[in-house]
Amino acid sequence: MNHNYLKYFLPFSFILLTTLSSCKRVFSEDSYVAYFGGEILNPQEKFVLFLKDDEVIDTIYLDKNNRFIHKFDSLAPGLYTFKHNPEYQYVYFDKNDSLMVRVNTFDFDNSVVFCGRGDEKNNFLMELYLKNEADRSLMYDKFDKDVKSFIKNIDSSYAVRKSFYLKRKAEIGWDENFDVIAKASLDFHHITKKEIYPYAHQFRTGENIRPNLPKDYYNHRKLVDFNNAILTNYSPYIKYVSVLLNNVALQSNKHDLNENSLENNIAKLNITDTLIRNPKVKNVVLNNVAMMYLLEDQNMYNNQKFIERYLQLTTDEDNKKEITEIYNSVQNLKVGNRLPKIDLVDASYQPVDINTLINKPTILLFWTSHAESHFAASHRKVTELKAKYPEYDFIAINVNDNDSKWKNALKKYNFEGIKELHAVDFETIRKQWVITKIHRIIILNADGTIKNGFANLFDVNFEQNLK
Repeated sequence: MNHNYLKYFLPFSFILLTTLSSCKRVFSEDSYVAYFGGEILNPQEKFVLFLKDDEVIDTIYLDKNNRFIHKFDSLAPGLYTFKHNPEYQYVYFDKNDSLMVRVNTFDFDNSVVFCGRGDEKNNFLMELYLKNEADRSLMYDKFDKDVKSFIKNIDSSYAVRKSFYLKRKAEIGWDENFDVIAKASLDFHHITKKEIYPYAHQFRTGENIRPNLPKDYYNHRKLVDFNNAILTNYSPYIKYVSVLLNNVALQSNKHDLNENSLENNIAKLNITDTLIRNPKVKNVVLNNVAMMYLLEDQNMYNNQKFIERYLQLTTDEDNKKEITEIYNSVQNLKVGNRLPKIDLVDASYQPVDINTLINKPTILLFWTSHAESHFAASHRKVTELKAKYPEYDFIAINVNDNDSKWKNALKKYNFEGIKELHAVDFETIRKQWVITKIHRIIILNADGTIKNGFANLFDVNFEQNLK
């Protein structure tokens, strides 16, 4: 294993080790004392959130050097999340682990490195995560292939990562509890691709490949424990269940190939209710289905029918409240309404009321420097549209950068002729305007009323909205 990263930790490691040396006496058999610390390069906020199952356990503040450290008097072994908005990653703690993490927000996932007691397991999870992400980015064209070629490709890819998993398991010697997480990261990535293939192939090529699938193609489903609460909020599990529900719903409703349709999404709710018995796991999956549906299908009548079924099935009151709030926000963005007032500033940091700014048909696009490729691509696309549709105004709104990062990104690219605004508070614009996907576009009429609150700039039919 490459230990070059240790040089970055030496000054802070010394501080932590000095602290731990005086605490070793508390590491008895019955003690669950643990430490979590680290350094955030280019921080976006002055704190790190530490969570368990999406619930914040502690808010850990950065010092003047952008470092942090926190002692937990009792921390149960298991999977946790640390979050520095808008990014997050997982961290696994065994009994008495003391971990530091170093993160650069400019390249969050690729920069995460752990050091300390328990570091090898966590660095393994990050390495496997990055291998999975690299594989995912190469997958799209593979869905066009015939069944035999597709299976050969994904089996070969899986064999490489499984070899890596077995090698590190033997070297590190982790226990069965951690192996549940490690194996989930390995296996769910693989079987997620298997679930996506039938409907992705049909969408991309027009060919229904299902009759050609081998009889044992879905045997992996028999091995999945859908009621394992340990995996409830683990992203590889949630992704797998999402594509499984898509696949089963589309297979059962052969005449409706729109995965965002009302019928298919009510089917997903019903399948979840049948498939998963554990109430905690079931509620998380139901919530995920509802979140994805409400942010995609904006037929208001459909929304009402969907929400009624969702509320019948879920038993989590917090989830009910969250989904109901999103539902209400979506209702507020229907055609003919005005946008709810949001605190915005212009390039001179002067407050701007969007409803007083509109005097011609206008397109609002959203961006963040955390998705730099989207920022550049969307601005280039808008530059092209400006030339074709001079009757439209185009306003770009930065949603979750601090002032300096916003200004620096604009200087770097210098896109002229696009009005640039900045959202003062990300959470407010996220909730009020339902900005949860960065490709989202809002189209306004000349009088400021909403023409289309849920368009996609990169949709092949997007320009139909402008004619």
